[in-house]
Amino acid sequence: MKPFRRISSRIVPLLERDIDTDQIIPARFLKVTTREGLGDHLFEDLRRNPDGSLRPEFVLNRPEFREAVILLAGENFGCGSSREHAAWALSGHGFRVVMSRSFADIFYSNALKNGLLPLVLSGEAFARLAQAGGSGEEIHVDLPQRTVAWSDGSFTFTIDSFAGLCLEQGTDQLGYILGFEQQIAAYEAKQGAGGGS
Repeated sequence: MKPFRRISSRIVPLLERDIDTDQIIPARFLKVTTREGLGDHLFEDLRRNPDGSLRPEFVLNRPEFREAVILLAGENFGCGSSREHAAWALSGHGFRVVMSRSFADIFYSNALKNGLLPLVLSGEAFARLAQAGGSGEEIHVDLPQRTVAWSDGSFTFTIDSFAGLCLEQGTDQLGYILGFEQQIAAYEAKQGAGGGS
């Protein structure tokens, strides 16, 4: 995972509520054990016609959003099954932040563990960001300062401190623990040498 400090991007507005994990990444693409290629199938059935051609009206297919890394989603985003692949697909596509009025609990947890910053918005913040995003304005997300800002507004957010640290370092829980491998080995060696109490 890439370390997350500060990013600036346009917002991709996908404002429909109750987008579930099967819409994020359909079940037929879950026969894999790695993340590679899942981003190519993000929102597959929303993005493509039955013949495989792109739907030009779908927001991710519009040229102005191709480089955007912030998704503004409708309420109850990530509901449905608990598949971690949904977070993998969003990250694989390039998203770093997903903002919504609310998230399914398991999706929220999976996002944090897979390099995505999920931000729960108040109704006012959601409306103002939807307006700013519609105008093409860049939004600035500062994880260390816990702020989101744009030309005429800003707000602060909270995040679990350990999850925030992992995002900032670009690691997951296991990677964080492995960062202490030398200290763990030294402790184990000491215990093995009779140094325990």
